[in-house]
Amino acid sequence: METKTPRESFTTVTDMVLPSETNPLNNLFGGELLARMDRAASIAARRHSRRIVVTASVNNVSFNRMVPLGSVVTIEAQVTRAFRTSMEVHMDVWVEDRESGQRTKANEAIYSFVAVDDTGRPVEVPSIVPESKEEKTRYDAALRRKQLSLVLAGKMKASEATELKALFE
Repeated sequence: METKTPRESFTTVTDMVLPSETNPLNNLFGGELLARMDRAASIAARRHSRRIVVTASVNNVSFNRMVPLGSVVTIEAQVTRAFRTSMEVHMDVWVEDRESGQRTKANEAIYSFVAVDDTGRPVEVPSIVPESKEEKTRYDAALRRKQLSLVLAGKMKASEATELKALFE
């Protein structure tokens, strides 16, 4: 199976915040943003694996800024690491000011996906080779998150989580 780079999965989704998607303060509902991020991340995961993908987990979401009614929202997603059948996808969410056009980073998130066949069984995905310094940092951090998740789920002994142990040595 060939290896790929994070940029091969890069996905941009841009949309506007409409009145039916806002809370009483006229800001985008958090759940609406989560759904948009899930769609963008699934496209990135599918581009990487060229398979059907299913959301396995939402590992981290940071709501740092409100997204006001009428704003243009752009989600940039790419696979940061691929494991045997799963992929981690990192997203940055940008908000464009209606009047100035200035883009500001509003949120970020990390989702995990599993590639599956037509019957829903997990299938192997291509490995990934990070190129930039940021991609390498995210690639390394993905293994620590995966090990932490496995330890917390009882699927890995803490003593086997070498990347986590290395943080404290």
